[in-house]
Amino acid sequence: MARYSRSAGKDVKRAMHRRKKGSLKRGKGGKGGTVKSRKQAIAIGLSEARKKGKKVPKRKSAKRKSAKRKSRR
Repeated sequence: MARYSRSAGKDVKRAMHRRKKGSLKRGKGGKGGTVKSRKQAIAIGLSEARKKGKKVPKRKSAKRKSAKRKSRR
């Protein structure tokens, strides 16, 4: 079973193209600076796909991340 839908992959691809062109912005309403990081461009593409209701796994919550850190210690 596929984790991501094909159309979600297209959204990520579109975000990567916008990053390369220099038109991908970070922050609310795109008011921040341009995105330089490849990872950040992928994250933006996935969040856009989620907003459209495409098949993308849920984002890891901060609660789960902090629980992992505590268990490592």
